[in-house]
Amino acid sequence: MAENTVTTALREDRSFVAVTGTDARSLLQGLLSQDVEKVTTERAGYGALLTPQGKYLHDLFLTSLDDGLVLECETARVDDLLKRLKVYRLRAQAEITKLSDWQCVVLWGQDPFEIGNKPGSAKVFDGATAYIDPRLIDLGTRLVGPDAVKLAAPFSEGTADAYRAYRLSLGVPEGSSDILVDRGFLLENGFDELNGVDWKKGCYVGQELTARTRYRGLVKRRLMAVRIEGEAPAEGEVIQYLGKDAGEMRSHVGETGLALVRLDAWRAARDAGEPFVSGAARIWPSKPEWAVFE
Repeated sequence: MAENTVTTALREDRSFVAVTGTDARSLLQGLLSQDVEKVTTERAGYGALLTPQGKYLHDLFLTSLDDGLVLECETARVDDLLKRLKVYRLRAQAEITKLSDWQCVVLWGQDPFEIGNKPGSAKVFDGATAYIDPRLIDLGTRLVGPDAVKLAAPFSEGTADAYRAYRLSLGVPEGSSDILVDRGFLLENGFDELNGVDWKKGCYVGQELTARTRYRGLVKRRLMAVRIEGEAPAEGEVIQYLGKDAGEMRSHVGETGLALVRLDAWRAARDAGEPFVSGAARIWPSKPEWAVFE
C-alpha cells in the first residue's frame, strides 16, 4: 500500500447481496444494465436493476466471487432488492444471500492500493476487494469485504457526510435519495457517461426503452450538481425559473446538492446568468465535467 494523502469513510448505509451458483451470472445478465461477464477479480462494475418500463429500481456495484457476484446496494432498500431478485430467480440454479459481515469503506485522494487509473480496476486482498470507483476515477476507491475497515485503518479517517459532499460536488448520484425510484431513467441520471450501461450486451429488463431513449435523443432532463444559496429545499421540492417548473431537488449536504433539471430551463437561465429558485433559496445548477449533453 502506498503512503499518501488518503481520506476514508465507513459506509454504514451500504449492504451486500451474494448471488452464487451455476446460473448466477446468467440470471444477473438478464436483469442488469451492466455486462456481468466483464466483472472479474480484476474488474468491478456498476449497473442498475430497472422495471420492465425502463425505470430505476436499484443502482448496484458489482464485484466477483468464485461462484458468482456480490451486489452492493443501499441498506435501507436491501430487502426490496432481495425480494425482486428472488422473484426473477424462478428455476435458476442460484442462491441469493445477504452478506451480514461485509463492510464498505470509501477512500478518496490518491490511489491507496496502487490499483491503476481505469474505472473499475480491482485488486483482491485477503478479506476484501479494493477497486477504483467504476463510475468516475475522481471518486476514489471502494474497499469491500469482511475486513474492509481493518485494511483501511492506516489512512486518515473522515466521515460519510464529507465523502457525500465530495460526490455531490462532482454531480454523481447514488441511491434513491438522488434517483427517483420507479420514476427515474438511466440516461437522465448520467448512467451512460458513468459506465452504468453496456450498450453491446444482450437484452435485460428495461433495455428496450433505455436504448430507444438513447437513439432517439429523448432526454429532456438531467441530474446536475447545484450550489444552494439560502435554506436548502427539501428532497423532492420543485425548483422554478421565471415562475415555471424547472426541476426537482434531490439530496444535499450543506450548500452542495443535486437536482433533476429541465434542460431547456437550464439553458435559458445559464444564458441569462440567473439562478433557479425554490422558496427563498437560489439554486445554481452546473453541468458536471464528465457529462455529455451540450
